[in-house]
Formats: sequence, structure tokens, C-alpha cells
Amino acid sequence: MIISLNKFHQQNGVALITVMLIVALCAVIASQMTARLQVQMQRSANITYNQQAYWYAMGAEAFTKRVLITVNKDDKDVTHLGQIWAQGETTYPVDFGEISGEITDLQSCLNLNALRAPLNNTTADNNKRNKRNSNSDKVPARLAFEALLINLQLDEVSQFEAESMADSLTDWLDSNSGISSAGGAEDNDYASRQFPYLAANNYLASVNELRIIEHFTPTIIEAIKPYVCVIPASDMHKININTLNSEHAQLLQALLDSTLDEAQDILTARADDGFATIEDFYNLPEIVKLKNFNDKKDQFVVDSEYFKLKANASFNNSFFAMNSVMKVTNNKYIDVISRTVGRN
Repeated sequence: MIISLNKFHQQNGVALITVMLIVALCAVIASQMTARLQVQMQRSANITYNQQAYWYAMGAEAFTKRVLITVNKDDKDVTHLGQIWAQGETTYPVDFGEISGEITDLQSCLNLNALRAPLNNTTADNNKRNKRNSNSDKVPARLAFEALLINLQLDEVSQFEAESMADSLTDWLDSNSGISSAGGAEDNDYASRQFPYLAANNYLASVNELRIIEHFTPTIIEAIKPYVCVIPASDMHKININTLNSEHAQLLQALLDSTLDEAQDILTARADDGFATIEDFYNLPEIVKLKNFNDKKDQFVVDSEYFKLKANASFNNSFFAMNSVMKVTNNKYIDVISRTVGRN
């Protein structure tokens, strides 16, 4: 009788341990399922929050369109820094977040895509490709770009280095694979690097693309960024004298091939609402006394077609940054020609 009772107690102990193991296993599985469920719920929430931040940024873009339409209805033939679009960065509170945006004029800076060589230059004889272009062969934007590099007084940037950078940028932009001048660079130069690639032979998409072009260094790129920009798929070279930043006199100096003092005097003489017509700019006393201005006057306008919106939106600790390039068509239509996600 004692033996049978011991066996009964032993069997009860084994069953209890088995039940405890099953319960522990179920607890572990339930814990993992709960943790995974929490991760999935948080992931879904993050996606929802980020999507809402995206729509806030798109709302900023739609608002910018309305602003530009209003401005062009009121002032069809002139764009200046006294208009409502040029108020700097503005922030609006919204539910569980905020929207901030800044509109800039892409014709107040030097369009790097304007250095793209004309088609008739791309078919030049091979014996001319290894020679430096004379000033008469260079497009106005290239002359201005070289002068800007010199005017900024960057370390180790002489006239030779400035021409080399312009050569390599022109080769990056042109549609052929031939080196246009001694300082240029094409497929063979980039394909021989440790991490090889080919020249774009097309328009720049961003100023940051300069990082992979021969002769450009991070220091030089950061120095010229306030003065240059990229208009997507366009080689237009028209600078709005009304919106050119008064602190960027070196750019006007490069465009006019003048002294820094002369460029600063011109910007100082500009009224708050700019010049009503381009003839008013031409007749400015500070302009009249410049030499050879007639050769450079076609670079300037008093109205703008291209604008850039830099938008940032937040919603419940989710953030979304977007850059939109817009074009004004017929003074009443706004076309978004480029969107870039990210802060740069």
C-alpha cells in the first residue's frame, strides 16, 4: 500500500512539472506575441504620423501656389523682395505639430545648368578640345561663374583653378563625351577612380552633385552654395536684379565684371520694391557709368519664373522635409517641376 501511494505521488509530481512547463511556454509565447503586436502597432502609428507630416508638407506646397498666383495677379511684370512670398521662413501651428516653409527665387542666384555648352560648341574640332576656351567662346554664365570663384577669394583658387572647375562642370553638363578644354573631365577620368562612374552628360539635379565632379572640393562647394542654384532641366541664365540678395554683391560683381564697390553701390541704390521695369535698371546712374555694360545687360530681368519652396512639417514627433521647385506659367498657372525629399 505504501508503494502504490509513493507511485501515485511521483506521478502527480511529474504531471505538475509538465503543467508548469506548458504554462511557462504559453507565457513566453504570449509575451513574444504581445511584444510583436506592440511593435506592429507602433510601426503602423509611425507610418500614419509620417504620412500626416507628408500631407502637411503638401499643404505648404499648395499654399505656396496660392501665394504665387496672388502675387502674379497683383504684379504681373515684376518680382521683388517686398512681395508676400519673400517673408523668409514662416511657421504655422497645426494639430499635434507645425508647418514651416521658406520661398526663394531661383533667379536670384547663378543657375549652374546655364554652363551647359551650346550645341554648336559640342561639335568643335578635336584639335580645339585640348585648348582653353577664349572668353569670346564662353557662355555668359560661365564667365560669371569663373569671376565669382575669384571674387570670393577662396584659398588656392586662382584663375587657372577657376577655369579648370568651369571646364569640368561644362563637360559634366554637355551632351558629348569629348573633353572641351584642358581642365575638363569626362568618362575616362571618372571611370579610372577607385569607385568608378561616368559623367552625367546632362543637367545637374542638385548643387550637391558638384561633389563628384573633378576639381570641386567640399570647402569650395560650401563657399559657393549661397550664390548658386540649379533650375531643373533648364539652362536659362536670367538674373532678377530685384531679388538678388544685397549681401551677395560678389555675384553681381561677377555678372557685371565690375568692382565690389560698384556692385554694392548698385544694390544700395535699389529701392525696397526693386525696379518697375528693366529700363529703370539700365538707366540707373551707377549702371550707366559702367564700361561694356551693353554686352552684359541681357543677363538681367525684373520678373521671375522659377521659385523654390523649402518645407518642413512635424506631426507627433514625426518629421518630413521637402524641397519643391515651381514654375510660373502665363502669370496664372503654377507647375511643380521637381520635388526632393530631405533637408538638402
